[in-house]
Amino acid sequence: MIEPLFTPAFRPAEPRGLCTDCGVSRMADAKACGRACQFIQPDYPRFEAALHGRTRDDQKADETHFGVFRRMVRARLAPARDGAQWTGIATTLGEKLLAAGLVEAVLTVAPDPEDRWKPKPVIVTRAQDMAGCRGMRMGYSPLIALMEEVAARGLKRIALIGIPCQVYALRALEAEFGLEKLYVIGTPCSDNTTTENFHDFLKLLDPEPDTISYLEFRADFRVELRFDDGRQRLIPFLSLPISKLPRDFFPLTCRTCVDYTNALSDLTVGYMGGEGEQWLIVRNERGEALLELLGDALVTSEPGSKGKRAPHVAAFIKNVELAAGGLPLRSMPDWVRPLVSFLQPRIGPKGLEFARTRLEMKAAETVIHLRREEPAKLKNMVPTHVWKLLAAYGIMPAPGEQKDPG
Repeated sequence: MIEPLFTPAFRPAEPRGLCTDCGVSRMADAKACGRACQFIQPDYPRFEAALHGRTRDDQKADETHFGVFRRMVRARLAPARDGAQWTGIATTLGEKLLAAGLVEAVLTVAPDPEDRWKPKPVIVTRAQDMAGCRGMRMGYSPLIALMEEVAARGLKRIALIGIPCQVYALRALEAEFGLEKLYVIGTPCSDNTTTENFHDFLKLLDPEPDTISYLEFRADFRVELRFDDGRQRLIPFLSLPISKLPRDFFPLTCRTCVDYTNALSDLTVGYMGGEGEQWLIVRNERGEALLELLGDALVTSEPGSKGKRAPHVAAFIKNVELAAGGLPLRSMPDWVRPLVSFLQPRIGPKGLEFARTRLEMKAAETVIHLRREEPAKLKNMVPTHVWKLLAAYGIMPAPGEQKDPG
C-alpha cells in the first residue's frame, strides 16, 4: 500500500537550458525531454485535437486567448475550505475523486516540512489527506517524475493537479504510461521563481517575512498578505519593490511561457477572470464530470467583463522593450503612486477583460525576450495563436520566426 503522502527520492535534474524542472529530466529516460518539453517544440493543436476533440476556434470568442473550452464560469465553494488559497476547489476535486474511487491516487504538491513555501511533489491516496495540499507554493517541483512511481506501483487511474509546463509534459508522454483513466486539473501560471528567490521577495514586503502565511496577486491590482497572527495587508501592485529584484528573478522560461491558462488540462481552476472569485474553464467531458463532483457546494455565475485592455497592454509592451534592452526605466513619482493605485481597481480591466490583458501581456513578453535572448527558438517555441494576439499591437513575425504553413 502506498503511503498517503508519498514522495520518492528523485534523481538529480539533468542540466538543461530552458527548464522548469517539471520532473522529466529526473526520470530514467531523461531524453524524453526532447519530445515532452513545451520549451523545445510544442504542438498545442495536435494535443488539443486529441484531448478536446478539436483545436481552438478563432471565430469563437476568447478561444484564441484561453484555449479550447465548453464554458467558463465564476465559482466558489460554499463554505470555503480552511487553509485554501481561494475556496478550495482544486484540492476538493482531488478529495472527491479519491472518495468516489474514480482514481487510485492524486499527484500534486504539498508544503515541504522544512519550508511552507517550498512545493513537495506527493502521491496522495486517501481523500482526507488532500487537505494537507491546500494553499500556494512557490518554486520548482519535479511533479512528473512521480509518474515512474505510478508505473512501478501499477496505478492505472490517477488525477494530477499541476501547472502548464507539468501538464504539457504529462500530455506528451501520457500514452507511454498505460493509464486507464487520467483527470487533469490545471492551474494557471506564468511567473515562477526559486523558493529562495521568493523568500528574498517576502523580505522586501514586510519586516517579519517569516510570519507571512499567505500571498496572492489579486485581480484588483493588489497583493494580499496574511500573517500567522491573523493580520492582513493589501499592497497595490505599483507599490511592490519590483525594481529591487535581480534581473534573473523570473527565469527566461517563465518570461516566455505561451500557456498561461493551462490549455491541455480538462479543467482550469484559476482566478484571473473571476473578479474576486475563482474562474473555471471547462474544456471537455472530463472537465464537466469533475465539476459535477462538487454538486451544490459549487456556487457559479457568469463571468463579467469590463474596461479596455489595449492601453494597458501597449504601456506594458513599451516597458518590457526598455527592460529587455537593458535601459533604465523611469520610476513613477511617489506622489503619483497613490492616485494611480486608487484608480487602477476602479477603471482598469476587470473579469474576462483582465484575463485577456494578462494573456496579451504574456504573449508580448514571450516574443520580446526570445528575440533578445534566444532568437533561434522563436520559430519552434511560439505557437500561431500567440502571434494572433500580438497583431493588434504591431508585433508580427519576422522572416524565419514562424514555421512555414503545413
